[in-house]
Amino acid sequence: MNFSALSQKINENQSIDFGAVFNNTIELFKKVWLQGFITILLTFVAIIPFYILMYLPMIALGIADPEAFEGQEMPPAAVIFMVLFMPILFLGIMTVALCLNAAFLRICKLNDLGESTSEDYFFYLKKKYLGKALMLSLIMLGLSILGTLACGLGIFYLIVPMSLLPAFLAFDEELSPMEITKASFALGNKNWGVIFGLILVMGIIAQLGVLLCLFGVLFTAMLGKIPIYFIYKDAVGFSEEP
Repeated sequence: MNFSALSQKINENQSIDFGAVFNNTIELFKKVWLQGFITILLTFVAIIPFYILMYLPMIALGIADPEAFEGQEMPPAAVIFMVLFMPILFLGIMTVALCLNAAFLRICKLNDLGESTSEDYFFYLKKKYLGKALMLSLIMLGLSILGTLACGLGIFYLIVPMSLLPAFLAFDEELSPMEITKASFALGNKNWGVIFGLILVMGIIAQLGVLLCLFGVLFTAMLGKIPIYFIYKDAVGFSEEP
């Protein structure tokens, strides 16, 4: 579906039904809780190298010069590293997380529609999608900075459209990164209150997993991502859906 047809479909469709998405999310979670747990573990494993790269130079500086961090001010070398390399490392983390999130939404679709295609957790980390995911992450990083500069209120608003980006990455491969961003804002602005409510409620329910020996939250964390799949399905749909 091209961007014009997609925009028209978003404008013409009715508002998202909170109750329907909520109920469908709970039912689908019963089928994909294990896949969600695996996605969380893969995310942690995938971002560990970025955190190692982030702190390794400072650890090396501390070993080479034990007095470097004793003062109230950070050493110039550490400041230069943070200014130059931290955004790049954060961009890498965001790209990996975005790809794995999109792969989980694809898995949700496979289980919801009963499709027999392989559940590939690294589907969007392939060369075909990686460049697009990198550009989307760069857009997200820029939006996050702008939202932070707006006294934090911008981030509050951006939660909804930015949460929709993985769905359009997963299910609209013909769209460019900028078109994906525009479509996410179009859908998010039309249903901002409902989508924010779903994200908030499901996020709170997902955190209840901490009651299960603390580590239970790893099994329930992805519950907060499933509503995005049904929001996309109800508002846009799938052309190949029987």
